Amino acid sequence: MIDYELIGERLKKARQEKGYSQVYLSEILDMSEVYLSRIEKGKTKISLTRLVQICEILEVSISEVITGVAMTSNEYLYKDFIEVLEQCTPEKRKLIYHMAVLVCNIKN
Repeated sequence: MIDYELIGERLKKARQEKGYSQVYLSEILDMSEVYLSRIEKGKTKISLTRLVQICEILEVSISEVITGVAMTSNEYLYKDFIEVLEQCTPEKRKLIYHMAVLVCNIKN
């Protein structure tokens, strides 16, 4: 499920970090300030096209806006991976561990 409130909060934070006002960003995007405000509050769903456009202007990755973690971060997919492991039997966890060792070329 997509959490539009979190996405909006992250976009707002990125906008503020760039020092842009809602008025300024909405002018660049050719959208109303009210619409941008609704996006930032999670009151309206944002299209993928608009999300890409805003992320490019704010110089922030889409993955960071959607997940809260940049793909380059050490935290990327960490929580998701833990959730998957928690649903596995001990045998499957062992298999996943050995596959991860092979993929990462780690000497055991």
